[in-house]
Amino acid sequence: MNAENKLPAHPEPGMPVIARLNTEGLKTLYLKEVRRFFKVQLQTIWAPAVTTLMFLVIFAVALGRGDILILGVPYADFLGPGLIVMGMIQNSFANTSSSILVAKVQGSIIDVLMPPLSAGELMLAWVGGAVTRAWLVGLAVWMVMAVAPGVNVPMKDPLLVLYFGTMGAILLALLGILTGVWADKFDHAAAATNFVIQPLTLLSGTFYAVERLGPTVAGIAHANPFFHVINGFRAGFLGVSDGPLGQSALLLALVNVALWFLCYRVVKSGWKLRA
Repeated sequence: MNAENKLPAHPEPGMPVIARLNTEGLKTLYLKEVRRFFKVQLQTIWAPAVTTLMFLVIFAVALGRGDILILGVPYADFLGPGLIVMGMIQNSFANTSSSILVAKVQGSIIDVLMPPLSAGELMLAWVGGAVTRAWLVGLAVWMVMAVAPGVNVPMKDPLLVLYFGTMGAILLALLGILTGVWADKFDHAAAATNFVIQPLTLLSGTFYAVERLGPTVAGIAHANPFFHVINGFRAGFLGVSDGPLGQSALLLALVNVALWFLCYRVVKSGWKLRA
């Protein structure tokens, strides 16, 4: 074979080495996100399970006496699924927001921005890590509730649980990306958690049925995307819902698409990420 017919050992200058998707870089960043929270799993996974169980005990004891039924089920059974997904979405938000903010404060964000990863690949890794943490927290909470006395949390429709749990985790992961990019210090992230995420979570129907509210308040509750996450997730366990499931599923899909596009534009622009 002539020398001129041999293929070059390396690509010609200007030829792309990574044509479409940097799978190796995406996998590496995803594993970094997972290992980051898994190293302190007692704090990031099991502590939320214990905290959620305390919520269940306190509210079930305070409001669950007298065989109170909500949506046709005992109050403790009504409360359980909402607390599971509440722990999931809160930890999904914490994972992305803290990962980006800590990297910015420590000056190590350059280690994430320098490799040949596009804005979409960065977001896939961040969101993937957050969703993984969310489901680990959800499984931990469910396992604790399964052995807790006085509460019954059988899963009647796994597909509903999977869809609404994942969509809720993605929603909060994207909000966490926006918060981590926007925040300049930990006080900013704490403010977003205390004044936005926590109120929307607590007013989403986790501890009560929206159907019992007045028309005006119920309409406001239905405008809260967190309500649709909890409504669909709870329906997967109880078999009954507090609102139309099709509407909840469609709304969450649209909100997540809009948030993904917004996050992509922000990350791609390098706003507050590049010095």
